[in-house]
Amino acid sequence: MDLKIIAFDADDTLFVNEPYFQKTEQVFCDLLSDYLPNHELQKELFRIEIQNLDLYGYGIKGFVLSMIETAYLVSDHKISPSTIGKIIALGKEMIQQPIELINGVEETLQVLQGKYKLIVATKGDLKDQQRKLHDSGLGPYFHHIEVMADKQVLNYQKLLQRLEVPPENFMMIGNSLKSDVLPVLELGGYGVHVPFHVTWEHEKISHQVEHPHFTAIDQLPDLLTILHLK
Repeated sequence: MDLKIIAFDADDTLFVNEPYFQKTEQVFCDLLSDYLPNHELQKELFRIEIQNLDLYGYGIKGFVLSMIETAYLVSDHKISPSTIGKIIALGKEMIQQPIELINGVEETLQVLQGKYKLIVATKGDLKDQQRKLHDSGLGPYFHHIEVMADKQVLNYQKLLQRLEVPPENFMMIGNSLKSDVLPVLELGGYGVHVPFHVTWEHEKISHQVEHPHFTAIDQLPDLLTILHLK
């Protein structure tokens, strides 16, 4: 590998994210338990989230709007204003969650800093992602922060063009095979999967990844072994 740039996903790669969504979803289902059982509410919310992705994109704000729409539909348009207010409050609580770094993240970045150009390549709401990176204290490690509308091949192509780096000099690290690994492999770059203990259903794939530029690790510090820095 002749790497020049190493890119990191943010949510559930650098710091905890998905558990807050799952916790909020459970509270949401409890609020609407008079209308549908838990599993049916989860299924309907997921359907509406995916339906709304092109409109709202990824992140907490789109999630809150999808919860409100779900509540409106499953209640046959009878949801009370107070329940809507509780859903909005859930979203504000999510946005104000303290940042919890994943074990080994900062120690790994300390070793890599100065040896490679480090960047963040994540997706979601721009303002929220900027806040989380600022509050995490990790910002100084990164040369560039890219908040993408989505993580498709075209999005990565545009990123590489802006960075003026060919795919063979680029490595992407993240917890999602679908978003962080497969598009980069398709371009000819390197993809490293570091799993998180929970994954949003939309990010799951059903097949194994086999590619000469693909590596799976158990935790982020294992990256240092791959790069012969440990």
